[in-house]
Amino acid sequence: MRSLFLLVGLLAATVLSAQLPIALAQSAPGPNDAPRSPSFDAGDYLYISGQGPRRADGSTPTKFADQVRQSLDNVKRLVETAGLTLDRVVYLQVYLEDTSRYSELNEVFSAYFPKDPPARGVLGVARVPEPSLQITAVAVRDLKGKQPVSVPGWTLDNAYSAGMLTHDRLFVSTMPGSDPATGAVPQNPAAQVDLALDRLTAVLQAAGLTNANLVFVNPYLTPDLSTRVMNQQYARRFAFGNTPARATIEVSSLPEGTHIAFTGVAVRDLGRRKAIRPKNMPPSPTASPCVFAGDTLYCSAKSGFIPGPNGGVYAATTTSQLRQTMRNQLDNLEEASMDFGQVVSTTVYLDNISDIGAFNKVYSEYFKVPFPAQAVLQQIPSSNRSPDAEEHFPDLEQMSLIAIRRPPKN
Repeated sequence: MRSLFLLVGLLAATVLSAQLPIALAQSAPGPNDAPRSPSFDAGDYLYISGQGPRRADGSTPTKFADQVRQSLDNVKRLVETAGLTLDRVVYLQVYLEDTSRYSELNEVFSAYFPKDPPARGVLGVARVPEPSLQITAVAVRDLKGKQPVSVPGWTLDNAYSAGMLTHDRLFVSTMPGSDPATGAVPQNPAAQVDLALDRLTAVLQAAGLTNANLVFVNPYLTPDLSTRVMNQQYARRFAFGNTPARATIEVSSLPEGTHIAFTGVAVRDLGRRKAIRPKNMPPSPTASPCVFAGDTLYCSAKSGFIPGPNGGVYAATTTSQLRQTMRNQLDNLEEASMDFGQVVSTTVYLDNISDIGAFNKVYSEYFKVPFPAQAVLQQIPSSNRSPDAEEHFPDLEQMSLIAIRRPPKN
């Protein structure tokens, strides 16, 4: 039965690739029933689903360093399945259950990427599907224009580059709210945000770009730093109504005692950048619903929030909230003349990762074979799920996505 499923998936990918620059790369250790492709080849870029430390036989190494190696080996296997090598990896996102192991993580990464390491994000989360970490990756097919970016005067660990240029984009590592020379974290929360944003801007400038080139940003913040403070400082850096798409994620911890960090993707040619906003959404000082980088659409994280003058989250369960999330994301895609069939990668944030089975059942109603690449995580401990006085429920799930626009017909 499994062989038949794989054959159907391959045939579907072949048909789809005749219409789009997209093909599915099979298969790797991981949950066999998850509605995701292990990797998704979108032409110029390969998107790798979240990889944990599971071996091919289903076992998991005991030591943390070996778990990191196995996770990276799983990424490597998928990259090679697509006909590429690790030197094509330009960005890695690491979801780590224990950020006190950060230095051990770096030691392993340095061995896997001894020269011109990719840009990288690392954040502490409550749970991942396969403890103790999950790694996603983006690889570029053409090495033309690939070049690491460094900032004069900065000394970074050799496990990652501050940024990585490709022929059309810049991938920026997480830039924390700490002094790049000393690692000191200011006491003032606003100063921490400004320092992290200054570092993000410095990487862009070192690549010959500005904040206006950003198409997607992930602000990661711990409970010690409020979203309100972050937004106040953040909005000053961008043109109102033309900000990057954004997924603002509260995390359990960040490496080295920091409380705020930003990572991002920028397009090198501003002429290929275009923000998308459905008519039912007013302009925002902090986030555009979606932004094009050429033919790639980066969409902000959406939840089950019902927009409008009496907006809010009114659904009580993860799955019912997900259906509204998908409606919200479809509004974005349709404004860009796209649909769910063009989504190549999603990142899912759950209030409780134990809901993953129910979530995936509904998720698979919207995404068909070949499924997008996918990462799923629980970034903080579960919330109180009771409604407030206005019958608003907390967000039980969020999802951001990347989609590829169909080429024009000849």
